[in-house]
Amino acid sequence: MNYAELFRATLPETVLEIASLVVLVVDLAFLRKSSLQLRAAIAALLGVAGCAIGLWAIQLEPAGGFSYAGSLLLNVGGYTGVAQAAILALTALTLLLLIDSGFTLHIGEFVAIMLMSAAGGLLISAAQDLLVIFVGLELLSLGLYILTAFAKRSDKSAESAIKYYLFGGMSAAFLLFGFSYLYGLTGSTNLHEIALAAAVSPAASATPLLYVALVMVTAGLGFKVAAVPFHLWAPDTYEGAPAPGAAFIASVSKVASFALLIGIGTAFLHIFDNIHRGILFTRVVGRFGDSSRYLGLAEPWMLILVILAVASMFLGNLAALVQGSVRRLLAYSAVAHAGYILLGLAYFSYGPRSTEAILYYVLTYGLTTVGAFAVIDIVERATGSDRMEAFLGLHKRNPLLAAVLLILFLSLAGIPPLVGFWAKFNLFAAVLQVSRGVVPFAVVALAVAFSAVSLYYYLQVLKRAYVMPAVDESPLGVHPVTLLVLLAVAAGVLVLGCFPALLGGWIHGFFAAI
Repeated sequence: MNYAELFRATLPETVLEIASLVVLVVDLAFLRKSSLQLRAAIAALLGVAGCAIGLWAIQLEPAGGFSYAGSLLLNVGGYTGVAQAAILALTALTLLLLIDSGFTLHIGEFVAIMLMSAAGGLLISAAQDLLVIFVGLELLSLGLYILTAFAKRSDKSAESAIKYYLFGGMSAAFLLFGFSYLYGLTGSTNLHEIALAAAVSPAASATPLLYVALVMVTAGLGFKVAAVPFHLWAPDTYEGAPAPGAAFIASVSKVASFALLIGIGTAFLHIFDNIHRGILFTRVVGRFGDSSRYLGLAEPWMLILVILAVASMFLGNLAALVQGSVRRLLAYSAVAHAGYILLGLAYFSYGPRSTEAILYYVLTYGLTTVGAFAVIDIVERATGSDRMEAFLGLHKRNPLLAAVLLILFLSLAGIPPLVGFWAKFNLFAAVLQVSRGVVPFAVVALAVAFSAVSLYYYLQVLKRAYVMPAVDESPLGVHPVTLLVLLAVAAGVLVLGCFPALLGGWIHGFFAAI
């Protein structure tokens, strides 16, 4: 094994791990007696510096990724480069929100764990092997459980953390069972080798165990993206976790998990596409003969994702209609958005258009969600509640904060000219372009209808902020750094909506460089 190449391929992850250690040393060794606000500011800025160096380190990764014994273990560039850059940027934004927070005295540990979790997200974004995927998922997940429980003075935080941990343990068990079946059926832990064996081997593609394996893998990964019926942890976690932790879970974790699903779909469909075009490796033709009869992993994978997508859109949007807590509303909204993205993954074409549309959606959703949780955190600390009534008269208490909330929620609903509209438009257009037929058209029409439903529950919050009379009209102060972050996020959502080619061109640049 070439350890120099392995180090280069994992350089961004290494940078984050070093940054987490630096944060711990500085906070515990030099700032123990300093004020909490100073410690939070220094820890956050050190974390942001680590993310910035990690962004630079992405450019130093070896072209072609890292391979061992002829099998690709870590991918570089393309969707991986986009996802890793987004994870680092969203982590930096979340860290900046910590400067004004006071939910814990152990701020250095919180920042260090967040950076370690982000490193796990970077790893699974590049993973092309089952073992690497599992290691990355556990590194990400263990940190998320701890971040959820970090508000020690909150009973909700402890309750949501234990629920998240128990559901996470079960999902990891399902995932491992699915991985073991895939390895037993194909004799490999590499995604591309698994896809190749399942696509060309009658024994592998015909066995019911293949479907069992895919269902178990989907259950494990469905938990990470909060897809129905694996979403039960999300409402409690979004409600009980500290706001920066909830924002991190809702953005960074989603970007990493969907990048992994893109990688799995790419491996499955690339082999399937090559077989049907007659581009088959010589060593396989003689062993299995005519392989065009065997659909391998592509067909069952698509069917499972379609079912999850429809269920998530249906339950997520309808459950959000009856929520009184804005945090829980965002949780069920996240379930619905996971359904939209899974729809794009179900009708996925190996090529830049589908991949770029999915990445565009995931990135813009992550950016918007970070800003939304920041606004909720400010209101919650001022009023002691995240209920809708806490937002009454927000436009009088802080017009800038209300304007940011307006932009972010309308973007989540997909209203033009905000970036959320283009995210949905590009995704649905990619689905219809890839698959022409009654079923794709029907599920896209259903997604559009549920997007209209989502506008209602977003407007319920905005109605209280702008229309209904305020109970308390006293000014609502915001820390300057937090306000700058919120204004930057809102400006990004608005500018990218008016000029969607800016983000689209940036994403396309990663694919053009391959």
